[in-house]
Amino acid sequence: MSDDTLRRAEELFLQGYNCAQAVSCACASDCGVPPELVVKLATGFGAGLGRSQETCGAVTGAILALGLRNGRALGEEKTRTEETYRDVQALLRDFAALHGSCNCRELLGGCDLRTDEGQRAFQERGYLTKRCVEYVKTAAALAG
Repeated sequence: MSDDTLRRAEELFLQGYNCAQAVSCACASDCGVPPELVVKLATGFGAGLGRSQETCGAVTGAILALGLRNGRALGEEKTRTEETYRDVQALLRDFAALHGSCNCRELLGGCDLRTDEGQRAFQERGYLTKRCVEYVKTAAALAG
């Protein structure tokens, strides 16, 4: 993954796009899909799938980018699906090895983003820049 892609993912994230939007847009820039569409498609994946804090949005954004870049299109061989599954499994394994989990709530130390209290704690602890930026950069690097 190029330094430009990592920088772009971080830049988008710090501009206020969610983790999934930032990673998918930066990583899928070479796949021929308009960036506006990629960002729109990724909207619901942020904060661990619509703020449910399941799979980290940076990870799901990377998965979306893998699919856009290498996935199976209509009329193509099923082998593209299997290859993409292998890529996704490697991404999940490597991300978890680096950060201990792929689960948003675990990555944020149990901070519950579905509550006002949890969102305040997220802000007060500086998790956006202390944790999430690193997850965004890792996911973007692994999607490369």
